[in-house]
Amino acid sequence: MDGSREAELPDCRTCGACCSYSREWPRFALESDEALARIPERFTDRRLHRMRCDGERCSALTGEVGVRTGCAVYEVRPDVCRECQPGDDACLMARRRFGL
Repeated sequence: MDGSREAELPDCRTCGACCSYSREWPRFALESDEALARIPERFTDRRLHRMRCDGERCSALTGEVGVRTGCAVYEVRPDVCRECQPGDDACLMARRRFGL
């Protein structure tokens, strides 16, 4: 990746839009039982097989969207979260929704 493209990519640590626009999509699909067991239960909705959301915001998202954000389960986050990439279509759609 060239430097100019890299400079254009949003910084997830100052964004958080994807994780605040996620009522239906942070579903578990490929994770093993062992991987899911590493995610603290307070952040999951095991009945619906997904991350727990407060409204559209993932319960593991910390901070203020568009200012400074983090993920309380970053090291053990599910595959669906690992697949999100700064600047991809889903990222840009979520950023537009928040005016970022």
